[in-house]
Amino acid sequence: MYRVWNFLTNYSLLLIFGALIALVWANVNAHSYHAFVEFVIWDHAPIGHYHHGHRTLTLHYLVNDILMALFFAIAAKEVWEAIALKNGSLRGKKAATPLFATAGGMFGPIAVYLGMAALLGSDTYDAVKNGWAIPTATDIAFSYLVGRMVFGAGHPAVRFLLLLAIADDAAGLIILAIFYPSGDLAPQWLLLSFGAALAVFVLANWLPRRMDRGKQDRPNSTWARKTLSFWPYLIAACASWYGFMMSGLHPALGLLPIVVTIPHADRSFGVFSEAEQYLTDLLNMIEHALKHPVEIILFFFGLLNAGVELSAIGDATWLVLAGLILGKPIGVFLFGWVAAAVLRLGLPEGMRMIDLITIGCVSAIGFTVSLFVASVAFEAGPVQDAAKMGALFSFAAALIAIVVGKLTRVEKHEL
Repeated sequence: MYRVWNFLTNYSLLLIFGALIALVWANVNAHSYHAFVEFVIWDHAPIGHYHHGHRTLTLHYLVNDILMALFFAIAAKEVWEAIALKNGSLRGKKAATPLFATAGGMFGPIAVYLGMAALLGSDTYDAVKNGWAIPTATDIAFSYLVGRMVFGAGHPAVRFLLLLAIADDAAGLIILAIFYPSGDLAPQWLLLSFGAALAVFVLANWLPRRMDRGKQDRPNSTWARKTLSFWPYLIAACASWYGFMMSGLHPALGLLPIVVTIPHADRSFGVFSEAEQYLTDLLNMIEHALKHPVEIILFFFGLLNAGVELSAIGDATWLVLAGLILGKPIGVFLFGWVAAAVLRLGLPEGMRMIDLITIGCVSAIGFTVSLFVASVAFEAGPVQDAAKMGALFSFAAALIAIVVGKLTRVEKHEL
């Protein structure tokens, strides 16, 4: 239990504190809370929300659009390693069934969300339809925590759940980029982002390795890593972020083109692995340097986004919750069953078909990413607040998963 609590402390506690403070503050004094959220840091700024012919940098924009880019960069790092490295968890046949289950864990919530919205009438459907992606999200940190509590740290279902969550994150990043632009699209600005990525890859990564061919001590690569360090990538990241902002894509995704250019290890030990802190490649060094700053960023993300008045509970609340609580388990089980039984791709050794239902319940914890999608899917107002409440209520999936695990007689496997 200590290891579980230690994990919660390291990755999630500040986020929970921020969300709880926001909930209390918004229900005690909504006016001062919203004044804090929209506090103007710099009017007529070069970056920020664009309105009335100029940009304004608010506290909300600073956290959601600038600082959260670091959170999505860490998520992208895990996705990139899972896809690119030889032993990556999203490569080959071993990833086939989790990827099918991931697809089910996205299509199921969408079908439930839009189907129930249609049953509520055309007016409700029109008001909430843009939030279809909110219940597709899976919060990696909380799902991993609950998965370990339900299955035990050594159960193959925990690794299956992690694969599903990582793939879900990858799909979520694509959905955010395509379906939720932050303004009018100006795709020519993406040339700045991808040009910066190409330039830093060639000059700071590819060229030193090219010059080190046949040299065992790798002097140029070592010099680039020790002397230049992360600075070329920081400069490229700023240029890429600015390109995303000006292009109309959500700027919180602006660091993604740079992540894949950073020198990385030849193997991955897996998400949340303690072993990776001992790797000396630049990508892992940057990730571990960002760990504590990102925890503080997540505190402010919770503080600035979870402040919803309880009176805001509405149709969008129950639609998001139904999409997560019903759509996730149904979708994960059906698509996972098709992959494992019909297509004969199989399940990891030691895992039962019925475990897919429990995995679906665990992956229904949307929280962080669901809150983020809700903040971009709707304009600030009653519908956005109601949708955010559904994302917060998705913590109920943890209790449901524990109950379902007991009913399906999950045998815990500890390390």
